Amino acid sequence: MIQLMGSGAYLVHGEHLIADDYEAQAKLKSLTGKSAIKEEASRNTIAYRILKDHNTSDDMKNLRIKFDELASHDITFVGIIQTARASGLEKFPIPYVLTNCHNSLCAVGGTINEDDHMFGLTCAKKYGGVYVPPHQAVIHQFAREMMAGGGKMILGSDSHTRYGALGTMAMGEGGPELVKQLLSKTYDIAMPEVVGVYMTGKPQPGVGPQDIALAIIGAVFENGYVKNKVMEFMGPGVANLSADYRIGVDVMTTETTCLSSIWKTDDKIREYYEIHGRTAEYKELNPGEISYYDGMITVELDKVKPMIAMPFHPSNTYTIEELNANLTDILEDVEKKAQVSLDGKVSFHLKDKVQSGRLYVDQGIIAGCAGGGFENICDAADILRGHSTGSDAFTLSVYPASTPIYMELAKNGTLAALLETGAVVKTAFCGPCFGAGDTPANNAFSIRHSTRNFPNREGSKIQNGQISSVALMDARSIAATAANKGYLTPATEFAGEYTHPVYHFDKNIYANRVFDSKGKADPSVEIQFGPNIKDWPEMSSLPENLILKVVSEIHDPVTTTDELIPSGETSSFRSNPLGLAEFTLSRKDPAYVGRAKEVKVAQEALCDGNDPVEELPELKTVMDVISKSCPDVKMENMGIGSTIFAVKPGDGSAREQAASCQKVLGGWANIANEYATKRYRSNLINWGMLPFLVSPGSLPFKNGDYLFIPEIYKAVRDKADVIVAYKVSDKLTPFEMKLGDLTDNEREIILKGCLINYYRG
Repeated sequence: MIQLMGSGAYLVHGEHLIADDYEAQAKLKSLTGKSAIKEEASRNTIAYRILKDHNTSDDMKNLRIKFDELASHDITFVGIIQTARASGLEKFPIPYVLTNCHNSLCAVGGTINEDDHMFGLTCAKKYGGVYVPPHQAVIHQFAREMMAGGGKMILGSDSHTRYGALGTMAMGEGGPELVKQLLSKTYDIAMPEVVGVYMTGKPQPGVGPQDIALAIIGAVFENGYVKNKVMEFMGPGVANLSADYRIGVDVMTTETTCLSSIWKTDDKIREYYEIHGRTAEYKELNPGEISYYDGMITVELDKVKPMIAMPFHPSNTYTIEELNANLTDILEDVEKKAQVSLDGKVSFHLKDKVQSGRLYVDQGIIAGCAGGGFENICDAADILRGHSTGSDAFTLSVYPASTPIYMELAKNGTLAALLETGAVVKTAFCGPCFGAGDTPANNAFSIRHSTRNFPNREGSKIQNGQISSVALMDARSIAATAANKGYLTPATEFAGEYTHPVYHFDKNIYANRVFDSKGKADPSVEIQFGPNIKDWPEMSSLPENLILKVVSEIHDPVTTTDELIPSGETSSFRSNPLGLAEFTLSRKDPAYVGRAKEVKVAQEALCDGNDPVEELPELKTVMDVISKSCPDVKMENMGIGSTIFAVKPGDGSAREQAASCQKVLGGWANIANEYATKRYRSNLINWGMLPFLVSPGSLPFKNGDYLFIPEIYKAVRDKADVIVAYKVSDKLTPFEMKLGDLTDNEREIILKGCLINYYRG
């Protein structure tokens, strides 16, 4: 079904795979009449060519990328524009689309959400952007319909910025990377490795794009096979997938921890652009005659079965058939693993969902950038036709990904068919993906065609004693389950016909409602601020020497950005740095905020020229110990801050607030064995936080300890390979840390204290 090559591989004529082993050159010569140089063949990937076209430097090993377009939603665009304004923004230099698909419910926080929307509209007018009002489209569907183009690159402040199926290499990053683009700077990154995804065969009826995606995620996440790499999809099986189907697979590549994705394109993608009135944006993309890939995933589409990703991660995958055959064992294992994620704070049960030997689920949702596509919803409606969702606890909600899709569902009768079954059809909204809206009952089990199933992604709150959970599935199997009143059912059991109605895109919907400046800025426009929209607080440059207090210690195998700064109702405070910071680690370590604030007060006293010991008396003992060994270290050349330790932080969302909230609470560093994603590490750096690494094994400090890092400014400036730090007790106990690879710009950002300071000069 899914195989991972243990080596790199050559692709010949887009069809023949040759493993990079001792026979490779002979096989290449047999097929092409010539051998190949690996380095030259690696330049024939689609990914390499697109990156080369967007690289502004002469060095293809160290890229300096300028993107064609930018996209943000209403959880991120306020902070991004505020940061850019503080750094000298005058106009948007490239098209920048501001969508409103996260803070759309306006259910909490008074005027907060709509204030953010009006901020976005007035900024689009003032700086020359595009504003998509609430309920019109989720960010990624609008980008597919109106922004994507063959050979383009798009940067978005949402981790699921993936338009590879349409020939666009897109990346999701934290807001500061978009700020750099808004200030006409570059996205600096080492040339990523490219991993091929070679597809053969044709999916079975009832097997949808989420099934293919989950099968791939299950095979590559834990071993890091594609981490921070580009996934390039090709092979004869691609031709057997519609554009919508490819999009559904592609959007989930984020959950593999890859950097980006790109697909070969063909007439089905050309047709997609034609349907949307954008034929000129199509570009045929294919690998070269001989292309080299740093790894290769083979996917036999015809062998993939309906899948389910059990709580609490998209990589926790099983076939539905396997789960149904081993319910007790698998559910018990999921319950045990869950206690690691939940820290035993709540009682979590799944085995009690088994009724008469079958697993009963409480809720189904088909939504957002992954599930809300036209074909997903139409196929689900075909499965449900003639059935009902029943009048018991089970509910089904469907969120089309854009108003044009909603309109076509209304015109072709699909909407009426769904409503007749008892399903509820709602407007375009990302809420079910991050825990806002459709929160099920305590201990309920929800199946969703959405992007993630981390703890609390369905909206429950562990700190309030609540827990429910999400399993990821394809829309088709969700519909089959709904037709069985909530009993878990794979869509391959559906014996009926799929109607496959033709999609017609109505461009007038956007023409009548979306504000498009056409790139023309109007400096006379006054930005509309709400009382919750706050500027970033002042941030200090990196001091000569640093004292850090460890204020949280997390030993989970992976820590998600949801755990660092929760999603859900907290999103209403995304435009208020200090207000949002109050929620930092609230579901993982509720004492963190108080501990961090105690240290921050000492640093503020130091900045004001006062004695920090008066604010934090325990510092006196710390300084006495340091002074014995380092008499030149004084309060005048010292900084005081907090840090957290986590084994592998940063999986999941691109949200910059996972780092910035720690910063505004006085954080100066993270310490980790490794970072789960490039984007989280970049967020730390852009907020002036040191991304320290310590070797796995026995930790040389614990929560509550003070750490002393002498000459840290000099170490960053001079590119020291090893940072010698000290645990402070009754003496200084040395241990080693590293910062990993940093570009010159990244070092300067850290030295200045944050990206805002860096651009202010």
